[in-house]
Amino acid sequence: MSPAQQRLGAAGLNSCCSRFSATPLARLPGFRQGQARRKRSEYAIRLEEKQKLRFNYGISERQLVRYVKKARAQEGSTGTNLLKLLESRLDNVCFRLGFGPTVPGARQLVNHGHVTVNNRVVDIPSFQCRAGDVVAIRERKCSKTLAEANMAFPGLANIPPHLEFDKAKMTAKVGGRIEREWVALEINELLVVEFYSRKV
Repeated sequence: MSPAQQRLGAAGLNSCCSRFSATPLARLPGFRQGQARRKRSEYAIRLEEKQKLRFNYGISERQLVRYVKKARAQEGSTGTNLLKLLESRLDNVCFRLGFGPTVPGARQLVNHGHVTVNNRVVDIPSFQCRAGDVVAIRERKCSKTLAEANMAFPGLANIPPHLEFDKAKMTAKVGGRIEREWVALEINELLVVEFYSRKV
């Protein structure tokens, strides 16, 4: 190869390299648009919302399916009905009142028989509280002491208007109307309903 041909080959190689280095990634041969960043599917978004709802209330997949079925059977918005059912669980009511620092903590309180509903001990966390029910800490020293300690550090507890709370007596009367804006949860419940639209 003559010196002239060598110089021409080197120049061609440099030109080729500079051309590809200046070319946007999406225009390179063999590169597919969207390969570096993929848009999340609608299914993935709905799944995430469903998981957020489950973990927030600490319920299993089977339990959530049952609540969705109940919500559909009621009049009104299925999404709103679903949140009302979950908010009415005894363990969640106790958490809202500050009896437990977290939903799991409130569930443990109920499981161990520290809570009464209408003056009767109820140890079922999923018990559905209804309008007019009176939720209270059991009248015994260990129950009162435990609840007082939790109420001193309520954590994320947020007492909604539908719970008429008497802090001194550690009792609360459940009202009949649960407003969506008082459900302190950043979630799109409609996406949860849509997730189960073909499964339930």
